[in-house]
Amino acid sequence: MDIYSDDRVVLTLDAGGTNLVFNAFKRGKAILKGIRKDAHATHLERCLANMKAGFYEVMHEIEETPAAISFAFPGPADYTNGIIDNSNNLPAFKGGVPLKGILEEEFALPVFINNDGDLFAYGEALGGILPEINAKLEASGSPKRYRNLVGFTLGTGFGGGFVSNGQLISGDNVTAAEVWLFSNRHSPDVNAEDVVSIRSVQRVYAAEAGLSYPNELEPKDIYEIAKGDREGDKEAALKAYEETGRALGDTVANVLTFIDGIAVIGGGITGASDLYMPAVMEELNFKFHPSNVDEMPRLVQKVFNLDDEQDRKDFFKDYSRTLPIPGTERSISYDPVPRLAIATSSRGANESIALGAYAYALQQISS
Repeated sequence: MDIYSDDRVVLTLDAGGTNLVFNAFKRGKAILKGIRKDAHATHLERCLANMKAGFYEVMHEIEETPAAISFAFPGPADYTNGIIDNSNNLPAFKGGVPLKGILEEEFALPVFINNDGDLFAYGEALGGILPEINAKLEASGSPKRYRNLVGFTLGTGFGGGFVSNGQLISGDNVTAAEVWLFSNRHSPDVNAEDVVSIRSVQRVYAAEAGLSYPNELEPKDIYEIAKGDREGDKEAALKAYEETGRALGDTVANVLTFIDGIAVIGGGITGASDLYMPAVMEELNFKFHPSNVDEMPRLVQKVFNLDDEQDRKDFFKDYSRTLPIPGTERSISYDPVPRLAIATSSRGANESIALGAYAYALQQISS
């Protein structure tokens, strides 16, 4: 499926607890700058009214008949049936609301609702880091190609998604890649999200700096303190991002042992990747010391950080070798370096999520 040559239009929505932002995609690109409506997070009738009004306004602006509606919506949810039961940032949906059915009845269009982590990964797999990597490998003359990708979103929460061979892997209960529930070897008493999220950065800084928690400091403030651009405890700020990176690296390493694919990171904390990525890479390069050998690498594959210039050059090298096949005149080429890459999304999480929603709708209505 070539999303950049498809003339079908899909209506999209970026749903949050404060605002609903509507758009439409065609040929892999947003058509509008976005139409914003109040989410009315605690009032279901007002929220649904604004949702319908937003989609109608987009349809009026683009003057084209859409093929589908597709968007990410915060869970808990039965995404297959489009039933939302969100009691956190959108409490109006508590108890179960058949949002897919409501919108399909209103607009007479197929409606697809997904988790933001899943759609982030799907957008990066079809129109982001995965095709970028494969194009560069082809240009370098390397026969290596990648088909699998796992996406991680860092922000208020910690989300994930997995794509293989162009297919979003959702699981039997549409709960695959729920990385926020991983355990963590550095903080075994809490789930991964508690040590890989905005609150992790805030909490560690407060503890190290001797401040109360919660407080008014945001991760951006703590980043500026770490960089020396703002007054505060610089060592505590550096520690906050280091611990978050170490916990993130542990989860990434565990996931890559199963998925063996490209890892891409997006979300609100990625602006501080220069502070947390060194700790991530330390985890990925960690050596075990089992009883039967002196040491062994944590991962079979070598992982390269594409945010680092030297790692990027080394990753895209052609390591392939040609071996003769004994007893014949034939030979075979192979790449002896099993390797993966981890990178920060160049598109950004919001754009990749919207692209993923668009691509998912096209894939579903074409199948």
